[in-house]
Amino acid sequence: MQELIKKAQILIDAMPYIRRFSGKTVVIKYGGNAMINEELKNKVMQDITLLKFIGLNPIIVHGGGPDISRELNDKGIKSKFVNGLRVTDETTVAVAQQVLIGKTNKEVVAMLNKQGGRAVGISGIDASFIECEKQTTEVDGETVDLGYVGRIKNIKREVLDLLCQDQLIPVIAPIGTDSEGNSYNINADTVAASVAVAVQAEKLILLTDVEGIKDKDGNVVYEATVDEINKMIEDNTINGGMIPKVQGCIKAVKDGVTGVHIVDGRIPHCLLLEIFTTSGIGSMIKSDRY
Repeated sequence: MQELIKKAQILIDAMPYIRRFSGKTVVIKYGGNAMINEELKNKVMQDITLLKFIGLNPIIVHGGGPDISRELNDKGIKSKFVNGLRVTDETTVAVAQQVLIGKTNKEVVAMLNKQGGRAVGISGIDASFIECEKQTTEVDGETVDLGYVGRIKNIKREVLDLLCQDQLIPVIAPIGTDSEGNSYNINADTVAASVAVAVQAEKLILLTDVEGIKDKDGNVVYEATVDEINKMIEDNTINGGMIPKVQGCIKAVKDGVTGVHIVDGRIPHCLLLEIFTTSGIGSMIKSDRY
């Protein structure tokens, strides 16, 4: 009986958060170890389905870099990265499209449907949902052509609105298209942030393989403002590969997302723990509206 009472108390403790976030949109970037470990996969899908059942609107953006690299290696094609972005020729973008849309996207949709959700897979090619243009980068002051790597110009929000209104869970593959019908590979974190801004999401949650943002003593920073994060970048507390990730989070917050969370996807039921507990388990960069 005591165990049953504890379970009831858990639901009561979650009630204020359910009330607060009911009807709100949450964009989840699904990646890292949570996409590899079978047990974690199932728990993430359970979390997402539960969010939908209790009144939130989850939108999923998935990555797939390791699967793309594996497929390219099997074909004897070597990957080249510049500033963290994969140089993408015609063959590579065809492989990326095949893997992300034809394999990874369908697997995520199937896993959600298995949990009782009503998921539907889309990419930026569908209804020209993600409009983009060719992206370049600079190395030592010189412009480098990355091939078919896209820079997002526009997200057609109405596509997502229609799906969410029909009680569906959109699962987005990070492939975009330009006005001439060319396909482009896009960084999944970038797509997730752009989607979150387009729908003015309450939360953008990035599932990663790190505990969160850490201070100089190695402790996880559970909440921070944009100004506090900028200071941590300036004094080198935040460095390396975490810098572009938090800069993307800052842009999302400045452009209208209420809070951005960097969450350790290696923790079972990480989404529920982050959304429905007081302290959460990852790092949240919050806006003034939070």
